[in-house]
Amino acid sequence: MTDGLPMEVSVPGLPARVRIHEVGARDGLQNEKEVVPTEVKAEFIRRLADAGLTTIEATSFVHPKWVPQLADAEDLFPRLGGLGDGVALPVLVPNERGLERALALGARRIAVFGSATETFAARNLNRTVAESLAMFEPVVARAKEDEVHVRGYLSMCFGDPWEGKVPVHQVVRVARQLMDLGCDELSLGDTIGVATPGHVLALLARLNEEGVPTSAIGVHFHDTYGQALANTFAALEHGVTTVDASAGGLGGCPYAKSATGNLATEDLVWMLHGLGIETGVDLDRLSATSAWMAGQLGRPSPSRTVRALSPKES
Repeated sequence: MTDGLPMEVSVPGLPARVRIHEVGARDGLQNEKEVVPTEVKAEFIRRLADAGLTTIEATSFVHPKWVPQLADAEDLFPRLGGLGDGVALPVLVPNERGLERALALGARRIAVFGSATETFAARNLNRTVAESLAMFEPVVARAKEDEVHVRGYLSMCFGDPWEGKVPVHQVVRVARQLMDLGCDELSLGDTIGVATPGHVLALLARLNEEGVPTSAIGVHFHDTYGQALANTFAALEHGVTTVDASAGGLGGCPYAKSATGNLATEDLVWMLHGLGIETGVDLDRLSATSAWMAGQLGRPSPSRTVRALSPKES
């Protein structure tokens, strides 16, 4: 039996603290077929904050036609006040119109979503990689004028379901261009979950060589081949301190059918706490939150840790 906490055994050279960028409320829910009520989303975010998560990606100001699940962004975001001064609520914006909508509601952290491959850029953004970067340029410039923090998501960094293996130099080139627009942070997406630790380390090293500091890099792994935690550990060894994860392992990608769920936040926290790495997260509260959300969605949580800590979650 376990008391709900792993035995702490630290590994030399790893970060003392990791910031978890929680994506469950946006990336985790965006592919749900049944529309989740706005009040449920708001309660989900409140519970995530109560569990100690300090960066919770709330929603996306994309056109409702493309992601109907997030059509309530204008209604949801104003409901999220009172979470505490230490809680950041980033939102995804696809273009200048999306940015205007987000700024009008007081958003102070935004994200743009690019692709390292041409095929996914065409399918997700209906543009070439170069055209998508050109679309982001005025968005980032305007955000920086307003002193808004900008995250740049880069998808298909390790593999693409249509193009196959993605060369490291190709990813680095697009990543460098994205950062040159003025992004404060870069999130490397393993959108279809094909990365392995050596690949992760090679990409991080090349990014450093091209002037992208490790401090500006976050990692976003999917668990298609069961490699998400191994890849995260490799990133930690390199010095990465920002890791994306989704409460309960919710999510995928509506434009890449081979993309399975995100790394579950609970599974990540179990590993980090076992390594003696601080997160500020209460694992019991977080697991209870994901079990609650699974109940709202009418199915068990895919997170192994949630299932282990919640005997009735099966």
